[in-house]
Amino acid sequence: MVEIPLEELIKKTDSLFKLVNLASRRALQLNEGAKPLIEDDNPQAKFANIALKEILAGKVIFKQ
Repeated sequence: MVEIPLEELIKKTDSLFKLVNLASRRALQLNEGAKPLIEDDNPQAKFANIALKEILAGKVIFKQ
């Protein structure tokens, strides 16, 4: 299991609230059939982990 650095994720979104909101919305989209925006080596990766990796990669951003 790869550890995702929380500090880096918070820097990408400017707050923990935005991070949780963004990650949960993206995980729901993935669960409903949206295609992942990144390649993941683990075929059994959970949607929440994929969403966090997408945020870390800058593929998903928080729009106000």
